[in-house]
Amino acid sequence: MSSVGSKSEPTAVPNLERPKSGFNEYAERLNGRAAMVGFIIVVLIEFVTGKGVLAWLGLH
Repeated sequence: MSSVGSKSEPTAVPNLERPKSGFNEYAERLNGRAAMVGFIIVVLIEFVTGKGVLAWLGLH
């Protein structure tokens, strides 16, 4: 018999994997996206300021 207020244990077991480290697909995808964002920012800085990034940073 089941009562209205009783709690039952979950029947599904979660599939937990160990976190990956080093070169893996997720890290490579994240690194590629960060590189694309960085490149766009550099192009925008050059477009807005009219100077290259090295000149903008005072290194040229």
